[in-house]
Amino acid sequence: MEDGNLSDTSNTDISDNLESVKQISSAEESLSHGKKLLERNINCEVDGESFVNSSNLNRHTGKKPFQCEICGKLLHYKYQLAIHRRSHMREKPFHCEICGKTFVVKSSLNAHKKLHSRKKNFHCKICGKSYIQNCLLIYHIRTHTGERPFHCEICGKYFFTNSHLKGHKKIHSGKKEFKCEICGKSYAQNYRLVYHIRTHTGEKPFHCVICGKSYSRNSQLVDHIRTHTGEKPFHCVICGKSYSQNYQLANHIRTHTVEKPFHCEICGKSYSQNSQLVNHIRTHTGEKPFHCEICGKCF
Repeated sequence: MEDGNLSDTSNTDISDNLESVKQISSAEESLSHGKKLLERNINCEVDGESFVNSSNLNRHTGKKPFQCEICGKLLHYKYQLAIHRRSHMREKPFHCEICGKTFVVKSSLNAHKKLHSRKKNFHCKICGKSYIQNCLLIYHIRTHTGERPFHCEICGKYFFTNSHLKGHKKIHSGKKEFKCEICGKSYAQNYRLVYHIRTHTGEKPFHCVICGKSYSRNSQLVDHIRTHTGEKPFHCVICGKSYSQNYQLANHIRTHTVEKPFHCEICGKSYSQNSQLVNHIRTHTGEKPFHCEICGKCF
C-alpha cells in the first residue's frame, strides 16, 4: 500500500513539474514575443515617435511606398494596392446573391445587402417604383422630368447628381489615370476605360432576353429593350409628351424653355442640342466627314 501511495505521489509530482515547465515555457515565449516587438519598434526621424512596423510609420509620415504599376498611384498599405488594382482589372469578386450586383470590397457588399432588408417607403407617383430613401426617389424622378440641377461651369453640361458632376470634372482636370494596355489611350474615368477596352476585345456582356442581341454597355441594352416593349418612361411635365430615352426628353424640354446651353467658341452662336453645335462648327472648320463611296464627294 505504501508503495502504491508513493507511486501516486510521484505521478502527482511529475504532473506538477510538467505543468510548471509549461508555464515557464509559456512565459518565456511571451517574453520572447515582447522582445521581438521591442526590437521591431521603428522610430520616426522627425518627432521620435515609435511604431511597431514600417506600415504604421509610413502612415504617420505620409509616405506611400506602394505604387500601382498601371497608373502610378501611391498608397500607404499593400492591401490598399491590391484593392486599387481591381479598378484597373475590372475585378469585382464580391457579389450579392439577391440581385447579382458585384463589388470591389466586401465591406461595400455588406452595406449593399442591408438595402434589401429595408422597407421601401418612398414611392414614385409617376411609375410606382419604390425606394428606401427619399434622396433615391428624388434622383429617380429626375429620369422622368429630365431635371439636371448640377451644372459644370467649365463646359455648361448638366447632370442628375452631384457625384456625376464630380466625375465629369475629372475630364477637364487633364488627369487621365486609367490607361489602355492595348493601345495606350488614357481616360479620366475608369468606366470609360472599361467601355474602350471592349472596342478592342469585342466583348458584349449585356444580352437581350427577347431577341438575343448583345451590347457592350448596360445602358444600350436598356434602350434596346424599350424597342420591344414600347416603354417611354421619360415624360415632359410641361406638355406630357413621352420618350424612350432621357436625352430625347432633355432635347424636347429645351423647345419649351428655349435654353441653348451649347455655345460656339469661334462666333458665340448657341444651340439647344450638342449635335447642332457640332454641325455648326464644321461651317467654320470646313470639315466634311461624310463621303460618297461612288464618286468620292464629301459632305
